[in-house]
Formats: sequence, structure tokens, C-alpha cells
Amino acid sequence: MFKIKVERIVKKPINEVFEALSDHASYGLFKAVGTAKLLIEGDEERNGVGALRSVQTGTFKVWERITAFERPTHMQYKIEKSKPIRMQHNKGIVDLKDLGDGTTHVTWVSEGRIVVPLIGWALDRKMQKQGTKVFNSMLKSLESR
Repeated sequence: MFKIKVERIVKKPINEVFEALSDHASYGLFKAVGTAKLLIEGDEERNGVGALRSVQTGTFKVWERITAFERPTHMQYKIEKSKPIRMQHNKGIVDLKDLGDGTTHVTWVSEGRIVVPLIGWALDRKMQKQGTKVFNSMLKSLESR
């Protein structure tokens, strides 16, 4: 099982951080992400609850559904499908806290497991390492926008 948890203080206001992390279109601006597409719009907001988006980094692609959307402090998602490796995704949470000085504390959690017989555990370790690197890179790059 992989457990990714990244916490970072981003030197941007909470509304800007939430918009960048919740809007699929902004993912293309992150060096760590290749492409992101909105496949189905959310029920009340374009990128809100019910939205389905695909996100691709290198050859790895996921389809994630937004399951909670509370502007500007909280978002949850669940990866419904992945390729070329199958994943069982249990949790995806992004929590933001306004620190009151134009900065935002971000906590990003993703948990699941790679479903591959015999070597799944090794791929879980790789996913945990790579996911942590990608999430950190995304949050760090927000400050230079």
C-alpha cells in the first residue's frame, strides 16, 4: 500500500492555491504533470463534485472523480482507473488553511495500492516516492506563478 502525505506552506493566498489545485486546466502549467483534461463537468461547479478528469504524467495516466469540493479549503478525489498499471485508490484529499499573512498551509494525502501480483509492493514503494515528488513539485511551483 502506498501512503503519500505532503505538507507545505505556499506563499500565495488560499483562493489562488485552491483554484490552481482544483482547476484541471491549470495542471498543464505544472512541470511535473503532462496533461489534464476535464471529461465530465461537476454537478454545481465545472471542476466540483462529480467532475471526472484525466491526468497524465509520462506514460502513467489516471482518471479521477471529484468527490468533495468545499471552496477554498477542501477537495477530495478518487482515482477510478489507471493505466498502464491498475491501482486501487482509497483516498485523495487536499486541505488548505489560510495562515492570514497571504500564505496557505497545504496538506495533500493520497493512499491506495498497485494491483499487480507478486511485485505490487515494490510498485507501491515507487508510487509513494514518485507521488511525493510530484505533489511537492506542484506546490513549490505555485509560488513562482
